[in-house]
Amino acid sequence: MKFEYLHPADQLVMIMDRIYSNNMTTMSGGNISVLDSEGDIWITPSSIDKGNLTRNDICQVKPDGTVIGRHKPSVELPFHKLVYKTRPDARAVVHAHPPALVSYSLTRTAPNTEIIPAPNTVIGKVGIAKYEVPGSIKLGENIAEIFAKGCNAVMMDNHGVVTCGEDVFTAFERFETLEYCAELNIQSSKLGKAIALEKEQLELFKTRSEATLGEFNVTERTSEEKELRYAICNLLQRSYRKRLVMSTHGTFSARLKGKDSFIITPTGADRLYMDPGDLVRVDNGLREAGKRPSRSVLLHRMIYQQHPEINAIMIALPVNVMAFGVTRSELDARTIPESYIMMRTLSTAPFGTLYNDYRKITDMVSESSPLVLIENDSLLVTGKSILNCFDRLEVSDFTAKTLIATKSIGKAVRISDKEVEDIKRDFNLK
Repeated sequence: MKFEYLHPADQLVMIMDRIYSNNMTTMSGGNISVLDSEGDIWITPSSIDKGNLTRNDICQVKPDGTVIGRHKPSVELPFHKLVYKTRPDARAVVHAHPPALVSYSLTRTAPNTEIIPAPNTVIGKVGIAKYEVPGSIKLGENIAEIFAKGCNAVMMDNHGVVTCGEDVFTAFERFETLEYCAELNIQSSKLGKAIALEKEQLELFKTRSEATLGEFNVTERTSEEKELRYAICNLLQRSYRKRLVMSTHGTFSARLKGKDSFIITPTGADRLYMDPGDLVRVDNGLREAGKRPSRSVLLHRMIYQQHPEINAIMIALPVNVMAFGVTRSELDARTIPESYIMMRTLSTAPFGTLYNDYRKITDMVSESSPLVLIENDSLLVTGKSILNCFDRLEVSDFTAKTLIATKSIGKAVRISDKEVEDIKRDFNLK
């Protein structure tokens, strides 16, 4: 989805729908604005249902203060204006009350953004603004003061969060990523102490390079390829809605039968609006001309080459699984039969393995260990088909969530060794 080609009113409707649908605001909460090239501010209205917003509900505020539209602009318009005045590089502002970040705002602290690399890279510095009455000039001044220090996200005491960006998608991605980070910190705290990444580890993520692959021109596309492209997009969008991947973080691929050929997600593209034509085909180590495959493309190829039984790979960030990864806690699948059947034994690898030791991950994957949890990074899932792979991804987060919830009830009783052997026998597991 190329947001820059959409009218500002349409951009605001799409992003607000995304925020509301992902339970990151309530019907009347939150506001978004875009500053256009003519100096007009397009902003969501005050007291209008965010779940049914239309482009005709959006307000246009001229530089002289004239309001065009059928509603009053958000009461938070003053701080939007001050953010644009303070940060000339900003062209969009997102504000809402996502539950995990509101929890932090009540403690007047910010979540640790260094337990996984994406928040630290996507967001940058996070500041905290002192409480003032919503809609007041003083609140706007407090927020603008923090943005002036170079922060791209500002936590608001007892209120919520504000992010800015050079466009509305960037501002939203920072908002979404910070809420994910807050959720991860909260879930991790139920297991133990989250281990933050070192400066060198964060730098490793920032400086990771794209794979250098030659190009080839596609002359034909089989029905199998077209079907796989559709399936990948469908499951990728479903994964996004279930919070298993983020806007630009999460990689899916699927092998074309009997060939050194597979389809993979591109780098940097929005996962929710991924189109079958956005995906990249890789044949014999060459990429489809004009497209940029995921940075992990060489790892996917190595796994397919070494494991003919694997036909799909997903690298995702399910928050409950990642809570185990940032606390170094054991995620034992011996909870209910379905969990063990789908997950078997989950292997773990240290942070950085995904970038500099493909062979180690490739060797760790097997029929009895189809998932690898890379500490403070992501979960790699393999499967015999794209559906089998997605099933394992869903089950893994379900399992992690139930184990975390069990902590508040009592000690989890695992399936015994004998019961595991019975499952293996009855379900023909190796």
